[in-house]
Amino acid sequence: MKTSFKLNGKQVQVETAPDATLLWTLRDTLQMTGTKFGCGVSLCGACTVHLDGMAVRACVTSISMVAGRSVTTIEGLAEKELHPLQEAWIEEQVPQCGYCQSGQIMQAAALLQANPRPNREQIVSHMNGVLCRCGTYVRIVKAIESAASKSEKQ
Repeated sequence: MKTSFKLNGKQVQVETAPDATLLWTLRDTLQMTGTKFGCGVSLCGACTVHLDGMAVRACVTSISMVAGRSVTTIEGLAEKELHPLQEAWIEEQVPQCGYCQSGQIMQAAALLQANPRPNREQIVSHMNGVLCRCGTYVRIVKAIESAASKSEKQ
């Protein structure tokens, strides 16, 4: 099955099995390995990408669902410089193992796109369901608050 969609701002066409998921198409066919496999059933959030600007779990998104739409992965979040969230992640030393971090950042980016000035409760609520096996949740929230406050000043 051939499917065309925008990936990180560029038109792509892939040939996959009809039951292929976006996650494995990204990783295996398109070599975009920043999106991680975590659970395969939409419970951990490691595979979070944006579909038309909304955070979705790539492990349960069929490739047919993205036809004609726009997908953004962690590789496409920022063009030349780091995204403010990526900068905040580094400043706050968020990652330990780093495995969930692309999903965390993509989930957080969707939040800041919809709500540039979220309060702590809104951050925690929005990030609920994106699991961090290392338990760096406090640093994740602090990084999101930092990125939001910096974008406020710009």
